[in-house]
Amino acid sequence: MDLFIASAWAQAAPAGPEQNAFAFLPLVILFVVFYLFLIRPQVKRQKEHQKLVQALSKGDEIVSSGGVAGRLVRAARASGNARSASSARLAVQ
Repeated sequence: MDLFIASAWAQAAPAGPEQNAFAFLPLVILFVVFYLFLIRPQVKRQKEHQKLVQALSKGDEIVSSGGVAGRLVRAARASGNARSASSARLAVQ
């Protein structure tokens, strides 16, 4: 029977995975790329927008994200009232 089939001999088990510092390198690089290109710019834009909203005062002209233009009648910390060209009062946040 040994003529056609090679004998299978038990071999030593391969060594376990090496605990290497370079194993986590791709994960660290991915996190750094996400931080630099996605997270940091978004936080910067949020801070600039917050400053802009805090600086709004009565009488400032605004354009909502929906495209409605008007003049601010009342300004609060997170919301306000605006009057559009057709004298309609709009509540904005």
